[in-house]
Amino acid sequence: MTDKKKDVLQPVDDAARRQAKTLVRTARYASLATIDPADGSPSVSRVSLATAMDGSPVFLISRLSSHFANLEADPRCSLLVGEPGKGDPLAYPRMTLIGTAENLSLSPERAADRAHVKSRFLRRNPKAALYADFPDFAFWKFDTSRASLNGGFGRAYALAASDLAVPAGALQSLADFEEGAVEHMNAD
Repeated sequence: MTDKKKDVLQPVDDAARRQAKTLVRTARYASLATIDPADGSPSVSRVSLATAMDGSPVFLISRLSSHFANLEADPRCSLLVGEPGKGDPLAYPRMTLIGTAENLSLSPERAADRAHVKSRFLRRNPKAALYADFPDFAFWKFDTSRASLNGGFGRAYALAASDLAVPAGALQSLADFEEGAVEHMNAD
């Protein structure tokens, strides 16, 4: 006789996808977990967060931090998003994103992507303008391979990267619309 563990995961539906995308898009910060290359131990830090147009999380970190060196040695990492409120912090939705991070300043081909990410990041985190251009800081883009969503009591989901992605066809029209919309809102 085998002891089978009960599967507690719910089937991923549109409500779970919407909740997951909202958690990422509205997060102002995240816990970033990296791997220490010296001994393979986990290391966790807090980072300010924004999203690229495609919904990918982006963060700005200093070369002086241990997580910068950790990511240079091994880009595998996780982000935990979700903000607790009053009462039991475990009663609030949260999600762990699992994937890799890419330093956007390392590749000349990524200059346009870096400029776009910087613009979006600074709109979300305006105080970061004080140090965003310091030479020891770099923007990193997170590439999600999978995610674990805890949407509340009895609502656990295993999401694929495709569950969080913005449809490719929508990206160009959103990008075309974004600058004009931001300028219009700022003018108002």
